[in-house]
Amino acid sequence: MAVMVPPLVTMPSNSSEVPVFAVVLAVLLVGALLGYVVKYFIKPRSSLSFSSTVLIGILGSALGSLLPLALARTGHTPTFVPLILGLLLGTSLVFLIAERVARPAPPDPRELIAEGESTKVEFKSTARHNVRTGQRDDRIEAAVAKTVAGFLNARGGALVIGVDDQGEVLGLADDLKYMKHPDVDRYELWLSDFLTRCLGPAALAEVTISFPEVVGGQVCLIVAAPSRRPVYLRPAKSEGVLFYARIGNSTRELPVDQAVSYCADRFPARRLRP
Repeated sequence: MAVMVPPLVTMPSNSSEVPVFAVVLAVLLVGALLGYVVKYFIKPRSSLSFSSTVLIGILGSALGSLLPLALARTGHTPTFVPLILGLLLGTSLVFLIAERVARPAPPDPRELIAEGESTKVEFKSTARHNVRTGQRDDRIEAAVAKTVAGFLNARGGALVIGVDDQGEVLGLADDLKYMKHPDVDRYELWLSDFLTRCLGPAALAEVTISFPEVVGGQVCLIVAAPSRRPVYLRPAKSEGVLFYARIGNSTRELPVDQAVSYCADRFPARRLRP
């Protein structure tokens, strides 16, 4: 009598399968790496958070993988170079889109003028011209740099040039006459160079300059985002540096002891250096 031998039951081996958590961890690591590589080369001072940067890297990797897949469909074997190139291009594209979407809309100058001066808004009649003496005045120019530095070191703010303290629009004619060519392009070029000399190029990256038309004329709108590190003012005729902060409705110079305490509360410790 034949003895029936039951077939051996073989269990599927999972030895070659990669655990799910390992896949997730690898995706997160690659996303973080690509996100920060792209962020470093495109905009190191971007305000995007760590989680946003990782997500950008993951989405960019998914988008960038379409390039080697397209090569594979045409019969070409994808190599390391197009793979990396695709991942970087995809991540860069997603990063630029995210930066565009995350960028706050500029404030409406008409609303700023109507609401008046506040902790985050200041008016100045001119940026170069002294309305009392009728001449260009270094002190007037320095006051602009001090205000911008104060906003950067606080919570940000907007400086409107061409508007007096009462909110009356004066325009930019008094300042434009000091330009070789009296137009807003030259005005912006001078203002950018001036702020770069006084505050440094890194600070200028947090500043946007525009020239909106409002009822009564054209004004200059300088919007300063909160800086992620202390911004020091370097006066033109001084070797030292000064620290200004927006406190209430005014911009104040802080002595060394107060500046140290202020920076300790306002900025991370690793960024407390001139």
